[in-house]
Amino acid sequence: MTDDSTLLNDSAVYRTLLESTKAIPWKIDWATMKFAYIGPQIEALLGWSTDSWVTVEDWAMRMHPEDREYVVNFCVSQSQAGVDHEADYRALTKDNGYVWIRDVVHVVRTESGEPEALVGFMFDITERKKTEEKLLSLQKELEVLSFKDGLTNIANRRRFDSSFELEWERARSERQPLSVLLFDVDFFKQYNDLYGHTQGDKCLIEIAETLSLALDGPRDLVARYGGEEFVVLLPEADAEVARKVAERCQRQLQKKTIVHALSPHGRRITVSVGAGTVIPDGLVTRADFIKAVDRQLYLAKANGRNRIEHEQLESGDDAPAGLQGVDGLQTSQRSEQI
Repeated sequence: MTDDSTLLNDSAVYRTLLESTKAIPWKIDWATMKFAYIGPQIEALLGWSTDSWVTVEDWAMRMHPEDREYVVNFCVSQSQAGVDHEADYRALTKDNGYVWIRDVVHVVRTESGEPEALVGFMFDITERKKTEEKLLSLQKELEVLSFKDGLTNIANRRRFDSSFELEWERARSERQPLSVLLFDVDFFKQYNDLYGHTQGDKCLIEIAETLSLALDGPRDLVARYGGEEFVVLLPEADAEVARKVAERCQRQLQKKTIVHALSPHGRRITVSVGAGTVIPDGLVTRADFIKAVDRQLYLAKANGRNRIEHEQLESGDDAPAGLQGVDGLQTSQRSEQI
């Protein structure tokens, strides 16, 4: 039969084991909501002495205000239901700092299933949280980079495709026009051959900056479409607005006066533009629309370059249903200043 001295020795061993770990053991009596025990490691971690942890109110008030309501409500509801649980939160230190804590809680229940006590461990997970936050930050940076053209720092084709899909569905549901402009830099191969690829890259960067500055709609987007091609997405822009934006882009680029000795258009860099406007109606697809705009770009290049070609189809023509050109009869709530 086990004597009292053996029990005391066992108790001392258990306490020594608990208090030698980095995890902080604790126990709360459910009926009184008072701490029956908390490990002395708490003082080294948070600065609060063990005898200052009297009730659950001390635990709650030493929690970051932004975490307090959710964590307390969660832990109380789980404990009342007799469910073991975990909670992460920022515990306030005595010197007004904070430490990330993970509380692992076991609910001790009576024979009838009612909560009798809560026992658990507090773990310092500050370094883990810092690592998680750093990884999250890196992930966000990678997401941004995955939507950004590496040369020009504007949106890339992937970003355009994603935005185009979203704006298409919005335009379809709201019965609003959606316009797209496709730009191609005229005689760019000759420019590269004459000035070199490094200068060619600088030229593309200048064009990207110029197109970006020419846009003023809150959801307007300019992206590098590939090579020397750029695309502009104009939500809620009707035919007239799209034409004005295209003309403004050309004017702004003309003001830049990027020299191109082999260009027949004033010995400067110019662009050809294909434009189109549509109110999606479920019959014409996004691919159909882009192909129609691309055809206009081809016409602009075939007709001498340094020009804007509009989709000429109007309601009643043999165009795909719902497709209407920049010269069509559509209207929108958006206006554009020259």
